[in-house]
Amino acid sequence: MKTGFPIASKGMVIGLLGGSFDPAHEGHVHITREALKRMGLDQVWWLVTPGNPLKARQPAPMTERLARARTVMPDPRVVITDLEARLGTRATFDTIRKLRAIYPGVNFVWLMGADNLVQFHRWNRWRDILRSVPVGVLARPGSGVAARMSAAARAFRVNQVQRGENLRGRKAPAWCFVNIPMNGTSSSAIRARGEWKR
Repeated sequence: MKTGFPIASKGMVIGLLGGSFDPAHEGHVHITREALKRMGLDQVWWLVTPGNPLKARQPAPMTERLARARTVMPDPRVVITDLEARLGTRATFDTIRKLRAIYPGVNFVWLMGADNLVQFHRWNRWRDILRSVPVGVLARPGSGVAARMSAAARAFRVNQVQRGENLRGRKAPAWCFVNIPMNGTSSSAIRARGEWKR
């Protein structure tokens, strides 16, 4: 295994939660714990991204975001990583492709909040993402209907499974929408209140 990369063995099911985490907060913790519980995941890896190509504003320095993430998410089943920086990737599809090559036999599940599914069709190679790994979508306040009616949801409607636990062991394309108790915390609101300064 490469130095600085998480350890995972063949047959494990690992959830991947990507984002700026600028800053990480209780909402991220909440959807991670729900994903672990409802999808039967062995671990979740937070992929703290160097930057989001869909956002004009660039995030706080990586070291600060990683430190904050480790503070708010101390669960041993969750690994806080800078894998995209290590892999030299910015696009989700490229990250997934490289991780699958490095970890043969490990089953990855891409995790996202419903708010991301709404604009998922704007992501680079979004169809290829859905064809390469199962995707677990977790409910977020105000995004349920829009997510279910999104371009990606409509395009892959026949591949939707009804319950989160049914993603484990599924071959892509497969995705599910998981209703969970809502947590409205957001990074942008935390920044707006001045509670996270660069």
